[in-house]
Amino acid sequence: NVIIGNSGAEYGVRGYVTAYDAQTGEQTWRTYMVPGNPALGFESPAMEFAAQSWEGNWWDLGGGGTVWDGMAFDPEANLFYVGTGNGAPWSREHRSNGVGDNLYLSSIVALDADTGEFVWYYQTTPGDDWDYTAVQNIILAEVVIDGRERQVLMQAPKNGFFYVLDRITGELLSAEAFGHVTWAYEVDMETGRPVEVPEARYDPSGVWLSPGPRGAHNWNPMSWNPETGLVYLPAQHNQSFYRVNTEFEVVPGRFNTGTGRGGERPDPPELPAPRGFLAAINPVTREELWRIPHEGSRNGGTMTTAGNLLFSATEEGVFYALDATTGEQLW
Repeated sequence: NVIIGNSGAEYGVRGYVTAYDAQTGEQTWRTYMVPGNPALGFESPAMEFAAQSWEGNWWDLGGGGTVWDGMAFDPEANLFYVGTGNGAPWSREHRSNGVGDNLYLSSIVALDADTGEFVWYYQTTPGDDWDYTAVQNIILAEVVIDGRERQVLMQAPKNGFFYVLDRITGELLSAEAFGHVTWAYEVDMETGRPVEVPEARYDPSGVWLSPGPRGAHNWNPMSWNPETGLVYLPAQHNQSFYRVNTEFEVVPGRFNTGTGRGGERPDPPELPAPRGFLAAINPVTREELWRIPHEGSRNGGTMTTAGNLLFSATEEGVFYALDATTGEQLW
C-alpha cells in the first residue's frame, strides 16, 4: 500500500489517513483521526469512543487531527504509526465548548497495517489548545532499558517533550522536556498526561506560553544512530501570546484558529539563549550529552551515518558535518 495523510486543519478539515493499493490505485482503507457527526454513525469503535471526549457541534469545523508528516512502519509487528495534528480551530473553547481531551488530536496512533484499525494510541497533548501537533517524525529503534531490550518509538512533538514509547503496546517509557516549556510542569508518568500550569488554558485576557505554534521541534527531522546510542534533535526556543477570540467567526478559505492576535498584551518573558540548537539526547538515560548552538532560531533536519557522522544545517545557510559521538565540527 501507498499510505497518505492530509493537512490543513485550520481550514476546517477532518483528519484521516488513506491506504491505496500500489498496483491498482484502489483505496484499501481509510481511517479517520477524529469523530464526525454522531447522527451519521461512526466509521469504527475508535471513533465512537473518541466522540465521548468532544462537546458541541465540533464536526461543523472539521475537528482537525490531520496526518501531514510523521509516519513509520514496523513490518514484524505489522503496525503502521502516524502522528496526528492540532484541533480545528486551535481554541478548545470554540472547538469543544472548552472541555474534553478531544481524541485523537495531537496523538501517536498505531494502526493495523492491513486494515487501518486502531491498535493503540497515546495522546501527547490532551485537549490541545496551542497548535501542539504530534506529527513530527517518528523513529523506531531497539534499545536496552533496565536490562531489557525494548522495541521503542521515539518522537519529539511541538509541545517540547521527548517521548519514548513501547511501540508494541503503547506504554509510555519516558517523557522529558527538551526545550523551553512553560505550558506544563512535567509529564506524569503514572497517568501519561502533562501536568499543566494553571494559566495554560488561556482566556480572553491572554497569556504568554512556550513553546508557540512553531513548536520546540517542528518538521525538521531528528535522527537516531544505534552506534552512538544518541538521537540528534534540531530544537528551538519560542513563545506565543495565546488568548481566546470572543468575536470569532469562521471565514472560509482562511486560517480559523479561534485565537485573538490584536489588542494590547504584556511584554513577553525573556527566552533562554540560544534560540536555536542541535541537541544530542540519550533516550535511555534521558540525558542531553551535548548541544550545538545556532545564531538563528531555526535549523535544518539531521542525518547520521554508520561512519560516525552527523549532518545538519542552519537558517543562515550553513551546512555542516559533526562527529556523531562528540559533536565536534569536522567541516
